[in-house]
Amino acid sequence: MQFLKKDGSGSATTKARGDAGEDEALAYLQERGLRLLQRNYRTPGRGGGEIDLIMQSPDGTVVFVEVRKRSHSDFGGAAASVGFQKQRRIVFAARHFLLRWQRLPPARFDVVSIEAQGPQWLQAAFDAT
Repeated sequence: MQFLKKDGSGSATTKARGDAGEDEALAYLQERGLRLLQRNYRTPGRGGGEIDLIMQSPDGTVVFVEVRKRSHSDFGGAAASVGFQKQRRIVFAARHFLLRWQRLPPARFDVVSIEAQGPQWLQAAFDAT
């Protein structure tokens, strides 16, 4: 798949590559029985958090998914790039998302890394504590 920049060159923008990675992760998770609840959820205001995909597994667990796409596996690859600060922002956004639920469902935080060999799904990659 080739993306074009606004200037017409054939080089993909970071946003376009990120969107393509999210599309690939979404299809991968849906093939495994998860249902999309929301995509690109953002908390209101500055300094909040953002969640790439919010899915629900067949057992009812709400799965907050961070998608990472990297062309190289240097420094631990895509999954290793989800550092402490990013995790805290995701947890913050997840708590905000769950405020509208009357009964809190089970939840977990996963990472889908899009690597050269295909998607890698790390379930329960980190927790909210």
